[in-house]
Amino acid sequence: MASTDLAPAYAALILADEGVEITTEKLTAVINAAGVEIEPIWLSLLAKALEGKNVKELLSNVGAGGGAPAVGGAVAAGGAAGGGAPAPEEKKEEEKKEEKEESDDDMGFGLFD
Repeated sequence: MASTDLAPAYAALILADEGVEITTEKLTAVINAAGVEIEPIWLSLLAKALEGKNVKELLSNVGAGGGAPAVGGAVAAGGAAGGGAPAPEEKKEEEKKEEKEESDDDMGFGLFD
């Protein structure tokens, strides 16, 4: 990547490190001070994307995920609350459903046959 592509991200990191609110004007000031030319639309988009977010927290949670829990986790949690026996039965049923779905995909011919 060229330095002009990374300039807005670096400018946002500089502002976040200094504890300054990330706005289009402040991003423009940092990028102009660095002598980099970039279209203002990109700075505006970045400022709106980071508006109200803690950039330092985002960086520290890069690999944390944060999405919805896995299906297996929900089954295990439900089984633990209701007793040990129901959880394995539910898991077996899910495995059977997955196997059936996989067999439905194979219709006896390939893409290049």
